[in-house]
Amino acid sequence: QVQLVESGGGLVQAGASLRLSCAASGRAFSSYGMGWFRQAPGKEREFVAATSWRGITDYADSVKGRFTISRNNAENTMYLQMNSLKPEDTAIYYCAADRGTSIIPAREGSRYDYWGQGTQVSVSS
Repeated sequence: QVQLVESGGGLVQAGASLRLSCAASGRAFSSYGMGWFRQAPGKEREFVAATSWRGITDYADSVKGRFTISRNNAENTMYLQMNSLKPEDTAIYYCAADRGTSIIPAREGSRYDYWGQGTQVSVSS
């Protein structure tokens, strides 16, 4: 069983930056694909970014060029650096872990086996 704990959310103005962290328990973190998803009020959960166990990354078009996903396997932690935040980035952000072996990061939430509890990001205009 893997436990994921997100942190780093908050309320910021448009144009500001935030860095989200996802701390994972267990010894197999380096072998997991990891992803960030978000869910805004009244909307479905959507893919934000992901990194495979090989370090290959993928981003949603809406965040490409503004967000950067990274991981530190020695610290069992994944990050999401969010720059140039927009009001439409407001959502609860979730991290997730994929036990699969693909070197291609997954965009589908159904591919992920473990989820964190989420952290709120609010961006005011």
